[in-house]
Amino acid sequence: MSSTSATEDFLRERVAIVTGGGRGMGRAMTLALAAAGMHVIATAARERAEVEAVAEEAQRQCGHARVLPLCADVTHEDDCERVVAAALQRFGRLDVLVNNAGRGMKYVSPQFLTEPTRFWQTDPAVWRMVIDTNVNGPFFMARAAVPTMLQAGWGRIVNLSMNRETMRRRGFSPYGPSKAALESETVIWAQDLAGTGVTVNALLPGGATHTGMIPEGVDASVRAGLLVPEVVVPPLLWLLSPAADTVTGKRVVANRWRAGHEGDALEDAGC
Repeated sequence: MSSTSATEDFLRERVAIVTGGGRGMGRAMTLALAAAGMHVIATAARERAEVEAVAEEAQRQCGHARVLPLCADVTHEDDCERVVAAALQRFGRLDVLVNNAGRGMKYVSPQFLTEPTRFWQTDPAVWRMVIDTNVNGPFFMARAAVPTMLQAGWGRIVNLSMNRETMRRRGFSPYGPSKAALESETVIWAQDLAGTGVTVNALLPGGATHTGMIPEGVDASVRAGLLVPEVVVPPLLWLLSPAADTVTGKRVVANRWRAGHEGDALEDAGC
C-alpha cells in the first residue's frame, strides 16, 4: 500500500474544520481533505456563495456530499463555538482544525507591494481587523475545538503562516506582526498540549501565493512567479497522518516539501 493510500485510509470519515475555506489555499485544502475521504466544514466570514461553490465542487469530485459550508466569522467567539458544535452535531466528532482564515496587506493599501505603508500611516480600524482575524480568530477556534480533541486523545491544529522574511518586511504592518504572533501561539499551544495526542504546527507556502491576498492589477511578471495554492496540500496531508504523530511546535515550508524527505521542510516554530 502506498503512503498516500495509507493516509487516505487513516483520514477516511474523520472530520476537519477549514476556516476561510472558500478561496485560495482554504479552497485547495478543503477539496483535498474531501478527496481524502474526510468530512469538512468550510467557513467564510461573509462570502457564503464561495464556500457553497466549494461544497458543490467537492460533491462533483467525490460523488457525494463531503463539505458542509457555513458562514462564520472567526473574530466572533460565538461563531467559533457554533462551528465546532455543528461538527459534533452533524458528524459526532472533530479531528482537525485548519486555521486558514486571514486578512492581508491589501486592506492597508492596494499598492502594498510597490508602495509600502509606514505603520503610523495605517488606519487603526484596519490594524484591529487584521490582528483580530489573524491572531484572535485562531485562538477562538482552537479554544472551541481543543476540549473535544482532548477527550478523543487525538487531534491536529494547523495554523497557516508565512515566511519569516515577510514578517520583517518593511511596510508589512500589521500583517507581519500578526503572523509572528500566530507562530508564537503555535509553539506555546504545542507545549501546552504536549503528551495529549493533539499537535499544533504552522504551515506556510514558502513564498507569495496566487490567492485573494494579492490585489487585482498586480504586474503580470509578479503573478507569473506566484506559487499555486495547492502547494500546501501534500505537507498538510502528511501532518494529519500517523507519520506526524510526534511532530508538534514545527513550521512546515510547503515549497520545500518532498515525500520521503520531510525533514527538509521542517523548522522550529516561532519567529
